[in-house]
Amino acid sequence: MQGAIEEGRLRRLLSSVKRPSRYIGGEWGSGPVKEGEDLVRICYAFPDLYEVGMSYLGFQILYPLTKSLPYADAERVYTPWPDMEAAMRDSGTPIWALESKRPLTDFDAVGFTLQYELSYTNILTILDLAGIPFRSSERGEEHPLILAGGIGALAPEPVAPFIDAFMVGDGEVLIPEVLKCLHGLKGAKRAEKLAALAAIEGVYVPALYDGSKKIRRRIAEDLDGAFYHTSMIVPNTGIVHDRVAVQVFKGCTRGCRFCQAGIIDRPLRERSAESVCEQVKGLLASTGWEEVGLLSLATCDWNGLPEAMEKFAPMLADNQIKLSLPSLRVDAFSVNLAAGLESMRKGGLTFAPEAGTQRLRDVINKGVTDEAIEAALDETFSHGWDRVKLYFMMGLPTETAEDLAGILDICNRAVSIAKRHKRRGDVNASVAGFVPKAHTPFQWEAQASIAELRERGRGLKSSLKNRKVSLSYHEPEQTFLEGVFARGDSRLAAAVEEAWRRGARFDGWTEYFNFDLWTAVFADLGIDAAGYTAARGVDDKLPWDHIDCGVTKDFLLREREKALAAVTTGDCRGGCNGCGWQGRTKAKGCPHVEN
Repeated sequence: MQGAIEEGRLRRLLSSVKRPSRYIGGEWGSGPVKEGEDLVRICYAFPDLYEVGMSYLGFQILYPLTKSLPYADAERVYTPWPDMEAAMRDSGTPIWALESKRPLTDFDAVGFTLQYELSYTNILTILDLAGIPFRSSERGEEHPLILAGGIGALAPEPVAPFIDAFMVGDGEVLIPEVLKCLHGLKGAKRAEKLAALAAIEGVYVPALYDGSKKIRRRIAEDLDGAFYHTSMIVPNTGIVHDRVAVQVFKGCTRGCRFCQAGIIDRPLRERSAESVCEQVKGLLASTGWEEVGLLSLATCDWNGLPEAMEKFAPMLADNQIKLSLPSLRVDAFSVNLAAGLESMRKGGLTFAPEAGTQRLRDVINKGVTDEAIEAALDETFSHGWDRVKLYFMMGLPTETAEDLAGILDICNRAVSIAKRHKRRGDVNASVAGFVPKAHTPFQWEAQASIAELRERGRGLKSSLKNRKVSLSYHEPEQTFLEGVFARGDSRLAAAVEEAWRRGARFDGWTEYFNFDLWTAVFADLGIDAAGYTAARGVDDKLPWDHIDCGVTKDFLLREREKALAAVTTGDCRGGCNGCGWQGRTKAKGCPHVEN
């Protein structure tokens, strides 16, 4: 135990960097640190900036959950911005947990969330500043266990050498079991702890995995009965999403073939309107926030939404609370729903047609017709909005020049509809390069090359003639690197480590991303990075095959065949599509499992 970092030392550090509020802790709703020598102490680590990590709902759930456990306590740490990293190195100050100001080596475990592939080098920044060896094999009894969870834990191999144990599935289920296990082994040897963790269903310990059985993803089956947060940490500074956030359901029934979250997070599990409303009331009272976000992959699909809106109405009016729906469907119903919310009257609405033609939307099973797009835009401008933001992808399987031209057609159509309603009609189109992800029907497909994505992006911009439309496309190099790690194996860990040693930081941030550095690292290590973005054979062994997300390979192959034939699959609320969850769970809310 090193004890808390001396206050004067911290003050000198904080006075030397911008935005010291990122590092001081003491936020409303955080702490206090629990007392007790026998507690299991975990520091939740988000491998990105404070403003990003504080917007992550997962920590807002796991933090109070852990503090509610009689045998555990939680603190937090985020990746320091490069100015603070430099100041810490110059002064020899280890990274500290926000609550107690103790270094991370004072904890029993450090728990990382894996939300985005381009944050992997930031994991190493935190470990290095803590004085913890990068690789599990190099850690001793004096080091905390390094845990990881989140969506990245379902394709874990690129960072597997750095992680002692992955938690595959819902943290609400796994965290209590993992921490109770560690509490019972307080003072035991590291090897004994890892062996005990490996025996828990849903926990993957790379060093002990023998391939005898798959790691099965764990889920919270009844969201009303599972833990949900009644308090939140209110940040010290502005963050990306500054609001009360409540998850109304997990999963998605629409089956978009490109969407990893929609496939992985099955089956559908809904919360009742009553429990959501009670939670929102409590959170508003305890935080003072004036905006509420109802979160899910498609909030407008929540069966409890009409009842919740009715229950919210007097509370919103009496307290001047704003309600936001971050995920709108491309249809008139969603627009009309948004039109009734004062908080959404400002600015513009955001829709994601994803592809420019009906054929390609059928390939990806987006479930959005040309007529629905037309109706959504018509309702948007008729209700008085002046601008819309439209999200598309390029590089989708079977994409043609006609599909790309369709992106501009939709944008131009939006301007024409706005003009018909005598609205200004500003259209902001954002086009991202498609990245095939593990556990989706497109996991075997080739990813478009950097040159192809750049050519298509430039072609869209050069073909754009309408001054009311602005169009941007994501950097192809970042898309390429994301694709490498999205379907990568453990050999990439060496590249992450070497890139970090050469200065790679915050690779998801354009101002710090250095593709030449990564290119040199791959070349020097003899890694064929492009090979990871190439097509895979359906019988090939994939780096994530040992992870069972609940959806079967047969289902993914059927969906792939239908995609290549541009045949759609219906919303599974209307009939089971046989994804593999039927009969495997008693999840409350999914209409096609045992209830």
